[in-house]
Amino acid sequence: MATWVVGDVQGCFSTCRRLLDRIGFRPDRDRLRFLGDLVNRGPDSLAMLRWASRQGDAVDSVLGNHDLHLLAQREGILGARPRDTLAPVLRAPDADELCDWLAVRPLALRVRGNVLVHAGIHPAWTLAEAERRAAAAGSALRRRRRAFLQALYAVRGETAPAGAAGQDDETVAAAAADASVLTRIRVVDRGGEPDYGFDGPPEGMPPDRVPWFDRARVPAGQTVVFGHWAALGVTASPGGAGQVIGLDSGCVWGGFLTALRLDDGAFALERAARAESLQP
Repeated sequence: MATWVVGDVQGCFSTCRRLLDRIGFRPDRDRLRFLGDLVNRGPDSLAMLRWASRQGDAVDSVLGNHDLHLLAQREGILGARPRDTLAPVLRAPDADELCDWLAVRPLALRVRGNVLVHAGIHPAWTLAEAERRAAAAGSALRRRRRAFLQALYAVRGETAPAGAAGQDDETVAAAAADASVLTRIRVVDRGGEPDYGFDGPPEGMPPDRVPWFDRARVPAGQTVVFGHWAALGVTASPGGAGQVIGLDSGCVWGGFLTALRLDDGAFALERAARAESLQP
């Protein structure tokens, strides 16, 4: 049995299937874990969600920012953005079933001493604290989906803050802020706070910004595996005493879809199908 982790698919289902053929994935034998952003911008988010949700324990995924964007659209909290390709999911007869499956995916997942997250962790958090915060945020999403998503996009400045000020609402708001870090962080300022405005390659960072993982507190012998930062590409870097591995190789931008076999650290790459790429 092999355990594979795959970077951001973003609706590039054809490329994903070719990658799975390349690695010889068998759901009756192997385990496959995605790093979030199963959907959006690529052409076939609906097929990707239908396939992933029907594989049982063989397939799981952490939540990414595009996955949460789909859930927010389904709840009527947000409208479509110009490059969204989520309409086929939202119109599908099984849209509720697919969104319900997506909404109970974790925000962090531990697999064989590796912690999988979509984007990264706050430098002020220990790895154990990041896992606790991810679990609390996931619980808030499951219990109060609409309130959580409203709070999440209020953090991003895309919806108005909720008017209530009860203790449970404050808990949901805090959980949403943590989810924003886990699904959006790339770089931090000198004080260690996320700067969500930068998404370019590391060499283009302002001089007072550093990648989140340069400040990360990853214990020795442990690894954080993440996606989200297409301009970074596949990377392996120290994260404190431990290690971080990035797997977003820009499939939807004409790059590759990348898989990492946790058993032995082997990589497999599949070039994006031309029809699925946003590049000309």
